[in-house]
Amino acid sequence: MLATPEAITQTLDRVLPRVNVPARYTGGELNSVVKDWSDPGLRDRVALAFPDIYELGGSNLGLMILYDLINKRPDMLAERVYCPWPDFEQVMRDEGVPLFSLETRHPVRDFDILGFSLPYEQLYTNVLTMLDLAGLPLRATDREPDHPIVLAGGSGCYNPEPMSPFFDAMVIGEGDEAHRAWRQQREANPNLDRLSLWRMLAAVPGIYVPALYEATYHGDGTLAATKPCDPAAPAVVMKRVVKVLPPPVTRFIVPFVDTVHNRAAIEIMRGCTRGCRFCQAGMIFRPVRERPVEEVLAAVDKICEHTGFEEVSFLSLSSSDYTYVEELVRRVVEKHGHRKLSIGLPSLRIESFSVGLMELLEKGRRRPGFTFAPGSATSSTNRSHPRICWPRPPRSTAAAGPRSRCTS
Repeated sequence: MLATPEAITQTLDRVLPRVNVPARYTGGELNSVVKDWSDPGLRDRVALAFPDIYELGGSNLGLMILYDLINKRPDMLAERVYCPWPDFEQVMRDEGVPLFSLETRHPVRDFDILGFSLPYEQLYTNVLTMLDLAGLPLRATDREPDHPIVLAGGSGCYNPEPMSPFFDAMVIGEGDEAHRAWRQQREANPNLDRLSLWRMLAAVPGIYVPALYEATYHGDGTLAATKPCDPAAPAVVMKRVVKVLPPPVTRFIVPFVDTVHNRAAIEIMRGCTRGCRFCQAGMIFRPVRERPVEEVLAAVDKICEHTGFEEVSFLSLSSSDYTYVEELVRRVVEKHGHRKLSIGLPSLRIESFSVGLMELLEKGRRRPGFTFAPGSATSSTNRSHPRICWPRPPRSTAAAGPRSRCTS
């Protein structure tokens, strides 16, 4: 298997013309961060992995938040990794190309930490594909001390047991600040065996270390209990909650191909005021935290300066419940109306949406795009809500290329 960025690059130059959408694997996009691996001040090298194709993973705001936070630290670097499409996966296996990062094309096994974002269960099998392509043992108990620490975070980790054999640790809750706690724990002793690393991770609030727990099952195969089997493991792992939202990402990576959400995004509010019992996200992301209007406006200014995006999306579970939504839209239109900057509000409630807000949204470059989410459960899932989209639903990933084989 190829072991250096130079060898990987030489092979890519030869094989990429044979694969579909080669720009998925080249890197070099505007605003991507490339740091010098030989810098003696670097202590941790993190590979941030999204277990789906580039067109879907490139739009994931959670991954971009971590990418931005880590790369702002002088002693850490973060690079991106996505799951290849089957045509390139076969080429990688035939040519001995390991899973590599986009920024510097280092093999994933050379990183100190491999962190997966798990937003939903359909991506579980892609994690195993990526571990196999990286040349890493699938099970955490089979890895050696020199292997990267394999972590996972996201909504899919709130039920950790199905994927627990494959991760050294799983972040339960919001991982925006988890890397800081990890750094503080590790600085005291950087050369530890695998068990010592697991015990150290277990000391970080919100970190679940599967190897330090034992699961028991009912006769029908359902989970009965999960109990610690090591004194370092807490009996209950409480989810991490970020009290103050991290600064908005303003240097978004501008892709060479059309991603599913090819626009900038600012999280204006985290959590939901409604507390609907059928809504998974409403339970997971509570409590409610709102971002100040001035912080959002400053972020929009920087996004316009550093990217060429013509649309900015104000994200939350219910954007119209944001206390200052109308003021925010009005002030953005007043300042950037001459640029015809479009504003997207992806999740609105009919009872808190006004005609005045719709008129403000119409002043953008394109017809306004917003989604109404009636607060009712569906009979099929009992956990999601039907959506009424206007003027039309977002383009499917088919418009940008093939869909992931694991995404419905």
